[in-house]
Amino acid sequence: MADPKGFLNHGREVAQTRPVGERVRDWNEVYVPGSLLPIISKQASRCMDCGIPFCHNGCPLGNLIPEWNDYAYREDWSAASERLHATNNFPEFTGRLCPAPCEAACVLGINQPAVTIKNVEVSIIDKAWDANDVKPQAPERLSGKTVAVIGSGPAGLAAAQQLTRAGHTVAVYERADRIGGLLRYGIPEFKMEKRHINRRIEQMRAEGTKFRTGVEIGRDIDAAKLRRRYDAVVIAAGSTTARDLPVPGRELKGIYQAMEYLPLANKVQEGDYVTTPVSAEGKHVVVIGGGDTGADCVGTAHRQGAASVTQLEIMPKPGEERAPHQPWPTFPMLYKVTSAHEEGGERVYAVNTTHFEGDEDGNVQFLHLVEVEFIEGKLTPKPGTERKIPAQLVTLAMGFTGTDRENGLVDQFALELDERGNIARDGEFQTNVPGVFVAGDAGRGQSLIVWAIAEGRSAARGVDRFLTGASDLPAPIRPTDRALTV
Repeated sequence: MADPKGFLNHGREVAQTRPVGERVRDWNEVYVPGSLLPIISKQASRCMDCGIPFCHNGCPLGNLIPEWNDYAYREDWSAASERLHATNNFPEFTGRLCPAPCEAACVLGINQPAVTIKNVEVSIIDKAWDANDVKPQAPERLSGKTVAVIGSGPAGLAAAQQLTRAGHTVAVYERADRIGGLLRYGIPEFKMEKRHINRRIEQMRAEGTKFRTGVEIGRDIDAAKLRRRYDAVVIAAGSTTARDLPVPGRELKGIYQAMEYLPLANKVQEGDYVTTPVSAEGKHVVVIGGGDTGADCVGTAHRQGAASVTQLEIMPKPGEERAPHQPWPTFPMLYKVTSAHEEGGERVYAVNTTHFEGDEDGNVQFLHLVEVEFIEGKLTPKPGTERKIPAQLVTLAMGFTGTDRENGLVDQFALELDERGNIARDGEFQTNVPGVFVAGDAGRGQSLIVWAIAEGRSAARGVDRFLTGASDLPAPIRPTDRALTV
């Protein structure tokens, strides 16, 4: 194990961020390059190698966290990378983007700050890339079976890589012009530079995975024809139908869904635009929705030079410590200050938008809101609390309600949906159509990147068994598994 007294001798230290005044002037990742390596061995030594590592329960991938913490403590980076990749195809993604339910379940976290599992993870994989330890793993022989994967987000990429390594010929179809799904166009560059995606795509190409961009199944290719062309199909199209805000004034210009706003900023970084067609520069920006996507909008607006940024959340402000009804090792709802929030702006809780007000040209100018409170379990407006705030650019970041139905994919496959509007599947991740499987948010509903990768790995096992009758591929979760919550 790591240092038996590590958690007694060392406090928690996290990655160092660059000064706000510096980082809001560029789109690079917010962390100081190289700042983790001088401290990461000591941080890994805080892992207790406890008898029952509840971090395993917090992580749906079943990451072997005590093992690679031990290797990181001993600075055996090659062995740490091997242990890390044993359960996770893309640790550089989760190490940057996952909210770390493993840390919430850390045994040390019962009465001390938890081990910096996420920082150790990203240090291991970054070191592995620098040392050229991450190499293509092409299959020894081909099965003669073909698989189409619809969607190139984390679930689709994980399924594709697993199936390619199992010997199947895999083609990934992506409707956008580049591979990566929401990793590419939904996650701002300052949270994860896209070079991390690019080198994984090159690894997968070297292993034999084929990629088809700019092709939307349901519109460009009939889904039924695709099924006849391939021996199996994996739907990993995500949960991309955004929740809307049907209030008066919604039709005004300047109101966008977050996934209309964020991709344009990313396309500037890709070189597609010199300046974004939708910019926050000089505008009063309001972000509706208090989650991670809302924070991404906040950070993007700062970098575009917004005059002000206000983030609205309908729920009350969470506490800074675990509430009694959210005990360890569950994932608690805590007040979280992201790097975007450190950069400025105002956060307003327990408010609801009543309507928008525009100018004579149809451009949004103000947002009218009212404070709300819970009365008998229902959110109720508080009389006399109505007010309006300046709003020249509004982004809606209120989550997603299901997979896209307008492109015809669901109907052309004749897929059944569950009671929540997600694509239904059995214990092997197979839909009601034989040979058609579903992984990620399309089947689970809106979730975390770590769940998406776990779904992709598990669905790959179901596909492999369908094609060959047996499988040695790991399946870390079942379709019915859920996060560790109360």
